Amino acid sequence: MQSVRTLVLATAKFGSKVQSLKASRQLRFSSTFSSTSGFRAVHSSEVKHQGPVAKPKDEEKQQVVLVNAIRDIDGSMITIGTSTGEQHQYPSVWLRDNCQCPKCFNTTMQSRTVDWKYFDINIKPTHVMAEENQLKLVWNDGHESDYDLNWLLERSFTENVRKEWMKQHYPMTRISWGTVDFNKILKKYDFNDILNSDATLLDWLENIATYGIALIDNTPPQEDQLRRVADRVGFIRRTQYGEEYMVKHQPGTSNLAYTSGNLQMHTDLPYYDYKPGINMLHCLVQTEGTGGENQVTDAMHVAEKLKREKPEVYKVLTETPVEWCDIGQESGYSFHSLYRTPVILNDSNGDFLRADYSQQQRDSHFSVPLDQVIPWYEAHAAFTEELYNPENTVYFKLKERMSINNTYTRISKSCALMR
Repeated sequence: MQSVRTLVLATAKFGSKVQSLKASRQLRFSSTFSSTSGFRAVHSSEVKHQGPVAKPKDEEKQQVVLVNAIRDIDGSMITIGTSTGEQHQYPSVWLRDNCQCPKCFNTTMQSRTVDWKYFDINIKPTHVMAEENQLKLVWNDGHESDYDLNWLLERSFTENVRKEWMKQHYPMTRISWGTVDFNKILKKYDFNDILNSDATLLDWLENIATYGIALIDNTPPQEDQLRRVADRVGFIRRTQYGEEYMVKHQPGTSNLAYTSGNLQMHTDLPYYDYKPGINMLHCLVQTEGTGGENQVTDAMHVAEKLKREKPEVYKVLTETPVEWCDIGQESGYSFHSLYRTPVILNDSNGDFLRADYSQQQRDSHFSVPLDQVIPWYEAHAAFTEELYNPENTVYFKLKERMSINNTYTRISKSCALMR
C-alpha cells in the first residue's frame, strides 16, 4: 500500500458561499451624555441606508437605531440600540483597534497597520457623531475614526450575530458515526472525476470534513498516481517518512507498519503537534490469502459516547497528558519524535477536536502525579473497549486500485494479520 499524507490548505470554507443578509434600516442618533465621561454625542438628521447586515431574513424591515454612550462606564463602551430592543455594545478599545482610516488600515493588504507598541488600551472617545451612514469618533488623543454602520452591525458582539457569522464562515459540521451508520456515510468517488470535476472534488472534501473518511476507486496502479489527487488540494506535508512511502513487509524494520503482523487500532502520528490533515492510502497490491482487512472506528463517536455515558472517564482522558514517541530510521536517517497530549483533546467550546491513540507509540515515560496513573489506565481501557465495540467499528478489505482517505485527528484504524 502506498500512503500519501497531505495537508488540506486550499479549501477555505470548502467552497461555501457566505450569504449576506440584507435589511433596510432607518438610522437616528441620540445625544445621551454621561457627565462623568467627558463624552459628547452630536445629533444627526435621519438617514436611510441599505446594505448587508447579520439579521434573519424574516426580520427585513425598517428599524430605528440609536447610538448612545453607556452611562457610568466612563466612555469605555458604546451601545447601538435598535427600536426592536436589540443592544449592540462595542468596547472603545475594539473600535480604536479596528479604525478603518488609511493610517490604521491598509485596504490593499486588508490588514491593520496600527503599531501595537504605541497603542493605548485605555483610549476613549470624546465625541460621537453621525454623518450620512457613518459613525464618527474623535478620540482623546485627537485621532478621528469613521465606521460604516452596517459594518459595525455585522461585527456585533451579540450572540445571534456571532452565531450567524460562525455558521457562514465555518459551515462544515462534523458528524460522528457508528457501525449502523457506516454504509450510509461512506461515499466512493472515481479517481478521474476528482481530477476533472471541481464539483466532485468539493463533494469529496466536504464528505471527509464531515465524516472523516471516504474512498477513491479506479486509481491507476502506479506509485505516483495518488499524489495527483493531493496536488488538486494543496501541498503534501512531509513527515519523517517523507512525502510518500511504501507500506510493505521489510525485514529488520523499526516500524510495525512495515511487517505482515497484526497492526493494532491506532491513530496516525500521535507524536506530532501539527498533524497533516488527510491520510491517503493507495492499495497497489492486495494479499490473495486471508487477513489484511481494515478495521475502522470513528474516535469522535467513541469520545461523544463516553462524554454522555461515562463523564468521569471522559474527563480523565481529556485532562491527563500522555507522552507519544516514535524512534527509528527511515531512508538512512535516524529520528526521535516526541509530543505530549491527552488521548482526547477538546476545542475552546469543550467539543471533540482530536484523538491520539497508539499502543505501540505510547512512551514508557508517564510524567503525571502518581495518583493519576491508575485512573488513567482505567479510562484508557474504557476507551479501548469502545474502539473495538462491534457497535462502533467496521471491517472491510481494500481492493487493488482503491484508496481510503481519512482525517488524522479522528479515525482510528487497524489492519489484520496477513497469512
